[in-house]
Parts: sequence; C-alpha cells; structure tokens
Amino acid sequence: VTGGPGSGKGTQCAKIVENFGFTHLSAGDLLRAEIKSGSENGSMISNMIKEGKIVPSEVTVELLQKAMLESGNDKFLIDGFPRNEENRATFENVTKIEPEFILFFNCPEEEMERRLLSRNQGRDDDNIETIRKRFRVFVESSVPVVEYYDMKGKVRKVDALKPIDEVFEAVKAVFDPFHVKV
Repeated sequence: VTGGPGSGKGTQCAKIVENFGFTHLSAGDLLRAEIKSGSENGSMISNMIKEGKIVPSEVTVELLQKAMLESGNDKFLIDGFPRNEENRATFENVTKIEPEFILFFNCPEEEMERRLLSRNQGRDDDNIETIRKRFRVFVESSVPVVEYYDMKGKVRKVDALKPIDEVFEAVKAVFDPFHVKV
C-alpha cells in the first residue's frame, strides 16, 4: 500500500483489515515502536526520521519480516513500504516475496499537506518543513517503485481525494477479485 504522506493509507488499511482479514503492517509504526524501545537501532532510526531520511532497507525489512512471522497470518498489507527501489529489491531478495499488487492512493500534495497539518497526532514529523521534505522524498524515491510495479501490471490506483467511504468503495473493488474475504 503506497501513497504520499497524508493520502489516507492508514485509514483505508484499517478498513481493509476489518473487511478482508489482512494483517496490517505499517513500516512507519514498526520504526516508531523500535524508537520507543530505546534500542541502539531505535536512536539511529529516530535521527534519520528527524532529518527526513529513509531508514536503511535491511533495518526496515528485518522489522517487517519479524512482524510477518509473529502475526500467524499469510495475508499482509504493508503500508508505506517499499519507499524506494533499494527497499523493494531488499524486501524481495530477503523475504522471497513479490507483492500480489500495489494499492496506490493518488492524492494531490495540497490536500495531503492540509490533512497532515490538521491531524495533530503529536508526531514529530507533522510540521510544514518536514512534511514538504517527506513529499520530495516520496516523489523522488517512491514514485519510481510505483512505476516499476505499474510496468508489471501490478498497480491498482485509487483516487484518495474523495471522502473516506467513497475511497473505500474503490478499495473494495480492488480487493473483491482476489476473493480474500474471511
């Protein structure tokens, strides 16, 4: 699952989990949990996030793989990952998994910025300077990954500008053909 910061990935992933029985893994949540753990890895991750940089692929893939194994499920929504081509290659090489499809939430930057500034979740990275850095990183790093999977016919695009329930109707249409209901 991908889309720019504030495109609604987390909101829609919660609805997908509820309706289709997937385990939701957020790379960002796993990284933030690692930071809170106070581990050496956590402080390195914290510094990179504050600078608007992407955490090394091996670190994120290791956290994702651990969470996948611990979940006991075989259906996963991986939210906000891969962030770049190196993430994609590392994930596929380490896990030997290629995604069934990529769900891309298409949303204009102005709307994502408005959402991020109004959500007030107390996240360190929800300030205008960091938000704009995150947009640049997304366009430079993540869009090429979407294009890679698009060339393989694996991208399902959803208009994320619409109200939450309308976006979810489009999301359901993407998941229904895969018969993944529980």
